[in-house]
Amino acid sequence: MAVQVAGNATERRLAGKIALITGASRGIGAAVAFRFAAEGAHVVLAARTVGGLEELDDAIRAAGGSATLVPLDLRDFAKIDELAAALARRYGRLDILVGNAGELGFFTPLGHLPPTVWSEVIDLNLSANWRLIRAMDPLLRAAPAGRAIFVTSRAAHDTLAYWGAYAVSKAGLDMLVRIYAAELARTAATANLVDPGTVRTRLRARAFPGEDPDRLPPPESVTDAFLELALPECTRNGELIAVAVPPG
Repeated sequence: MAVQVAGNATERRLAGKIALITGASRGIGAAVAFRFAAEGAHVVLAARTVGGLEELDDAIRAAGGSATLVPLDLRDFAKIDELAAALARRYGRLDILVGNAGELGFFTPLGHLPPTVWSEVIDLNLSANWRLIRAMDPLLRAAPAGRAIFVTSRAAHDTLAYWGAYAVSKAGLDMLVRIYAAELARTAATANLVDPGTVRTRLRARAFPGEDPDRLPPPESVTDAFLELALPECTRNGELIAVAVPPG
């Protein structure tokens, strides 16, 4: 895996941290995982695509980092609880949670959307993130400065015809994370949202198949925002960080 890391990773600002990243086999999840590992974190990589996880693991280890691979479909909610129990036994805490996994579904009028597609999108984009909060909250609170970061989209607040379940799921996610942040207000933990904007990802290619991907910024270009929110000294809580990067 050829990965370019934005910013200066030599300071290892996440040394000793344990970071769980979902949707880590490709795109933004893989870029954030590689960046966090380069900054010294041990990254726990969760995704359905085993081959992508193994490729990322090879890249991280070749760069001197460390990772644990967790092949996992987040819609199998019981597995999230099992993962939290395993992290509790092994580490007793979770320093950073990045909820990145997402599903687009497809574009159609709401009245034409199959119930199975609605459920698949809502389960992964919204319900799975609630289950992550539910399962990982004690571990984030047990860390000296727990950091929860979730990936959202402009579709959460723009009224876009035919975006259906995806837009609804992201709007729900935004409120979910803001409520969670309010509940963390008197703790050392924080929860925030990142809107990465226009980035060269597989989901973006499905949403806009006519675009030239070579003209879009790569996933590595947005990792600075995730790193800032993951740092122990970051005091932001309940915020939505919209990333603006120039075209590639």
